[in-house]
Amino acid sequence: MGRFSLPEQAPKGLDSPVTAAMMKYMARVQTKVFTLTGGRIGSKWRVGAGFRKPVPTLLLEHCGRKSGRLFTTPLLYLRSGDDLVIVASQGGLPKHPQWYFNLLAEPETRVQLKGRRDVPVTARVAPSDERRDLWPRLVDLYRDFAKYQEWTDREIPVVVLTPR
Repeated sequence: MGRFSLPEQAPKGLDSPVTAAMMKYMARVQTKVFTLTGGRIGSKWRVGAGFRKPVPTLLLEHCGRKSGRLFTTPLLYLRSGDDLVIVASQGGLPKHPQWYFNLLAEPETRVQLKGRRDVPVTARVAPSDERRDLWPRLVDLYRDFAKYQEWTDREIPVVVLTPR
């Protein structure tokens, strides 16, 4: 295991409430910085595999399917033609992230990219054949996605955001 590599097995406590709380806190900080700087800061993920190979980040807006509240979540993304591709990995946790369920309930939303706010998109889950084609590209973009998939029993969904 290299200095910036993830362990073979999921770390103990990965699914603890403390880990989830830390992930939410860090996401709020990144969202705030990204928003305040128009993405000049916060538009590249430089953690884990992203340390040596920074990964582009967007801000996804999504409406809580139960609360109706508007949430913003920073996510790594891959460009595929005009589409933006995101991954519901949640760091290899056993459950899908809430934003994924929110997009299933309300797929019409917006994203923010570096220098571009309020980009309207429609979300859809990539069907298995499309996921099969996209997954190697996503792992090439951020190799930790492969580890996350190994750490969980669920198939990590790939979501395609198509600009409207």
